[in-house]
Amino acid sequence: MVDHYAVFGNPIEHSRSPEIHRAFAEATGQDLSYSKQLVDLGDFEAAASAFFYAAGKGLNITAPFKQDAYSYAARLTPRARRAGAVNTLTMQQDGTVLGDTTDGAGLVTDMVKNLGWQIRAKRVLILGAGGAVRGVLEPLLAEQPQHIVIANRTLDKALNLSKGFAELGYILGCGFDMLPGQEFDLVINGTSAGLTGSLPPLPDDLLAPGSACYDLVYAAEPTAFMSWGRRQGASVADGLGMLVEQAAESFFIWRQVRPNAGPIIQLLRASM
Repeated sequence: MVDHYAVFGNPIEHSRSPEIHRAFAEATGQDLSYSKQLVDLGDFEAAASAFFYAAGKGLNITAPFKQDAYSYAARLTPRARRAGAVNTLTMQQDGTVLGDTTDGAGLVTDMVKNLGWQIRAKRVLILGAGGAVRGVLEPLLAEQPQHIVIANRTLDKALNLSKGFAELGYILGCGFDMLPGQEFDLVINGTSAGLTGSLPPLPDDLLAPGSACYDLVYAAEPTAFMSWGRRQGASVADGLGMLVEQAAESFFIWRQVRPNAGPIIQLLRASM
């Protein structure tokens, strides 16, 4: 019997997860099927229960259901509990569903392994204080940067988020108006501004020599944030590698086989 996996979301038509996981399965010799399912708002619990009742093995979760998946899981990994969101559900042998999050692991793997960027001892700035940022903080802090600063339009959101992770490392919150005079080696854009063509207000002297800029979103063309970073002389990257690496982490959780994400990143990039 072929093991079945799927991704739930709304909208879902844009999802690249089926082709990513099918490519992983082919490359690693795993016999499985993977589909995408549009789930109506408010119907997540019923849809997930029906999937697992029909002997489904695991689910990936995309917007807007990561908090629903967090509530649905019978058990949570420590990183999912801290992130407050789940993007991977797995049916366990005891019949319970485990919730995990792989976004942060995917980001760090893409930066360190694929791009060759160093996080350790670096001064890191993260733009935004929403769910996408919360989901990547623990793995970033585990890399032992010199410090992380979260900058957000609403200062209180940045401060509250930083306090929630303070026990894991040196992390601070600030408003965008507090950035002038500060300098960073790595800047991560966790806002949606890049897709709209706009940018948070960033001073021109924000980046140290040899710095890097990473946008969590991805598109066929460089985002506004990437273009800004390039003008400042920084190395730049978008979130396509993170997308594939977080999928590889989910695949490993399910199959205990870690696929090589590099060829799939190149394949997707060429098709954009």
